[in-house]
Amino acid sequence: MPAAEVLAFDAETRALADDLRDTMRAAPGIGITAPHLGILKRLVVIELPDEAIVRIYVNPRIVWMAEETREHAEGSVSMPGVTETVERPARVRLRYHDLDGVEHEEEAEGLLGVCLQHEIDQLDGIFWIQRLSRLRRERVVKRFGKMTKAA
Repeated sequence: MPAAEVLAFDAETRALADDLRDTMRAAPGIGITAPHLGILKRLVVIELPDEAIVRIYVNPRIVWMAEETREHAEGSVSMPGVTETVERPARVRLRYHDLDGVEHEEEAEGLLGVCLQHEIDQLDGIFWIQRLSRLRRERVVKRFGKMTKAA
């Protein structure tokens, strides 16, 4: 389901961002959204490998996408252990707020660009496997089913 805009930039929103960061690290993952915790708010936390920064995006929206595309292996903390190649725009520009409510605009590519597109899809109610062909999606679901039965 699509997530609602965050309207209050307060202690509760900061606490949710902290909870998301901790949950993402425990999963482990490199990106997570509030809907992963069952909270339908537009809040994203990303922590890329080999970077000492936690990125927090409140109410992110993609405002531009490059025509050029790239393929990247994607997965989800909701389906641990399975990945599949997804084709996405090579670069995106987004608008978002920080935890203080200040609006920013940022361009991203590479792993950060992929993560942002993946997580913003989640906020818009689109699960990553919906970006796959029907056949590839069925294979991913089958693979995940086998893994969960074996565990």
